[in-house]
Amino acid sequence: MRYAMIAMATFAAILLYLLALATGNTSKLAEYYWWVFGINALLLVALLGVVGRQLVRLRRRVKGRVFGAKLTQRLVMMFAVVALVPGLLVYTISTQFLSRSIESWFDVRVESALDRGLELGRNALGYVLQDVGRKARVVQDDIDALPDSGLPARLERLREQLGLNEVAIFNRQGQLLAFASGDLAGLPQTPSREALRTLRPRQPVQTIENDRRNQLALKVLMAYHDRHDETRVMQVIQAAPESIAHDAELIDTARADYRQLLLSRDGLRTFYTLTLTLACLLALTAALAFALWLSERLSAPLSELAAGTRAVAQGDFSKRHPVYRRDELGILTTMFNRMTQQLDEARQLADENRLKLESGKLYLESILVNLRAGVMAFDDGWRLRAANTSASRILGVDFAELAEAPFREWTRLVPALVPLVDNVCEHADSERQPEWQTQLDYTTAQGERILLVRGARLPEGSGSGYVVVFDDITELARAQRDAAWGEVAKRLAHEIRNPLTPIQLAAERLAMKLADKLEGSDADLLRRATDTIVKQVSALKGMVDAFRDYARSPRIKLVALDLNQLVREVMTLYESNAAVKMTLSEQPLMIMGDAALLRQVLHNLLQNAQDAVLDVDIPMIHISSRQEGRSAIVCVQDNGAGFPADILPRAFEPYVTNKPKGTGLGLAVVKKIIEEHHGQIALGNAGQQGARILLTLPLLEA
Repeated sequence: MRYAMIAMATFAAILLYLLALATGNTSKLAEYYWWVFGINALLLVALLGVVGRQLVRLRRRVKGRVFGAKLTQRLVMMFAVVALVPGLLVYTISTQFLSRSIESWFDVRVESALDRGLELGRNALGYVLQDVGRKARVVQDDIDALPDSGLPARLERLREQLGLNEVAIFNRQGQLLAFASGDLAGLPQTPSREALRTLRPRQPVQTIENDRRNQLALKVLMAYHDRHDETRVMQVIQAAPESIAHDAELIDTARADYRQLLLSRDGLRTFYTLTLTLACLLALTAALAFALWLSERLSAPLSELAAGTRAVAQGDFSKRHPVYRRDELGILTTMFNRMTQQLDEARQLADENRLKLESGKLYLESILVNLRAGVMAFDDGWRLRAANTSASRILGVDFAELAEAPFREWTRLVPALVPLVDNVCEHADSERQPEWQTQLDYTTAQGERILLVRGARLPEGSGSGYVVVFDDITELARAQRDAAWGEVAKRLAHEIRNPLTPIQLAAERLAMKLADKLEGSDADLLRRATDTIVKQVSALKGMVDAFRDYARSPRIKLVALDLNQLVREVMTLYESNAAVKMTLSEQPLMIMGDAALLRQVLHNLLQNAQDAVLDVDIPMIHISSRQEGRSAIVCVQDNGAGFPADILPRAFEPYVTNKPKGTGLGLAVVKKIIEEHHGQIALGNAGQQGARILLTLPLLEA
């Protein structure tokens, strides 16, 4: 700001000097006066903007009760009065002096002297003009009897004898007949038609004009009759005496300038007044801007110390103020800097200790946040002190609603927490077990979950209380159960399949050997018995094959295929069934999959849907596909009875079914195939009636 003020003041001084030079008529800058005036006016506007901005800022600081603002305001008012009062006084006196000085330039006697001088010059030229008229009559008397052919020579001789510049003869129509001229630059100037028309014999017209070289000349037009009594016009021109012409021109110019100055007297007064006003405004505005800057500079140390004190009160000890002076304010600033430095060092030491504690706490919190198991910490009154996000996710509750209530009252707010609360409280009340572990079933909105819960009492040194850790082992238990069922299915398939073939062969052999030996009812009984044995053996073989398929991991061969096209191929087998409808996405759904295994999945789901709508009056089965993000979705929906509530959570478990016939392995095999394709399967009831199964498979990367 300091250098900006110095630069602006220097620029203003230069512009004022140029404006003073441009005000004088003799200066080369006079013709650029208004340009210089405009630049000065723009500078004035800029200064007013600077002053206005400073005043607005000062006003805001005063309203905001900024420390030191009122002192700055008083200093500004004092400096403004010191600058404005003398400035306005000087401006008033200068304006009066300028007005009287301009009035003193004009005097009636000066104007009268100029008029008399001009009249004297005109009289002198009049005497010379009368002499030119006499010479014109001499020329007329000499040539009026001459023929036209002799005029040029006679005119040249007479011109030289009489000392004339030019003698020309014209007819009445202005046509040049003859002339003699000392200037060989061109032809004589023809008189105007008006002059030729009004000219009368013996009434010459005498004028003073400027010739073609812009010099003062005496001109006489005279009409006469030649020997044929035809009217001729003679034009005689003689240059005015140089001394008389020069003096007359000077006097005329001075008189014209004086009259112009006299006419512009008010404008001249306004002109100089504007210059003086602009210069005064520039000086006063610059002084006011300097006063504002100086006032802020004088009060700045106090404002800085006040701001530093407020910062210290708010806990900011980093404030250090530069020391620009060696007076009392400088000493005060130095002491303030020393105090804040000591406070800052003490706070840094405290912050280091606090950061160590916080880093340990953050490390523990980061572990809890990233821990998949749920963790809850309670105080001695069993009020929740902390819980991680996994705990809220596993239990499906919002701890913000439970934080204020004791742990034992959570069951009243969330009834689903009854098994967890009862188990935890039962083990916690037993002082014989400081650490305990249990497994319980927990119901959430997503279905039945299996939780492994551990608990322990915290030592008194860490604040006492209790900690409960639990994890969702539903998938683990399901995987263990599936593995167990797979092993059972493998053994069943092995143990049952071996005797089935001999049984079937023995029954067929009995039928073949005894068919010819028995008659009547005995033969019929044998046939029915052997048929029953063969059919039941075939049914057992089908069940054994299902056990084998479930126990054996499918050999998957992934290739790029269009899921929509695969659905269309499968649906060709169900075209005869009017209940089956299909709605596929317009764009292809390219996935990596095994076409044979996926056909098995679709056939299984469609067959289950057909079985579900057998007893429905208007059966409906709908298969659709769509794209969601980077996944392909296939939905199979029917309007049958849907899944029973007791089967829905366990629908994918082996041997779980509500059909009178079937092994209960269909959905389990379907789930295994979909998981081998890195997909997901979900099932549920569709509203009031029917079941819905969703297959989600990853799309092929483009």
